[in-house]
Amino acid sequence: MDPHSVEKVVQQQLDAYNARNLDAWAATYAADAQQFEYPDTLLAEGIAQIRERAAPRFTESNLHAKLIKRSAVGNIVVDHEMVTRTFAEGAGQIELLCIYEIKNDRIQKASFVFGAKTLMPDPA
Repeated sequence: MDPHSVEKVVQQQLDAYNARNLDAWAATYAADAQQFEYPDTLLAEGIAQIRERAAPRFTESNLHAKLIKRSAVGNIVVDHEMVTRTFAEGAGQIELLCIYEIKNDRIQKASFVFGAKTLMPDPA
């Protein structure tokens, strides 16, 4: 599999995420895709559950994923990201490793390693 094509799918996903475009983001996933908290805790299965899980996040005005590093081997792409968003406790950042398995130009499986979460000081 061409590493550029698998990276292109993941970049389209990242661009749609940062644009807060749920439809474009979801279109990068296969209909029967799965999302996991690494290594094997199922978070969502199928595009309907994946969209439902992500939809509230896409309304956050501060939502942004900064790519720190990307690696690709075969049909696997690993992104190291720093994600800014609004958590239940307030605005903050979380470090993530995102492991994407690409099949037929779509994300078939995504696994996330959640790192440290830091809250931003309240500007008030």
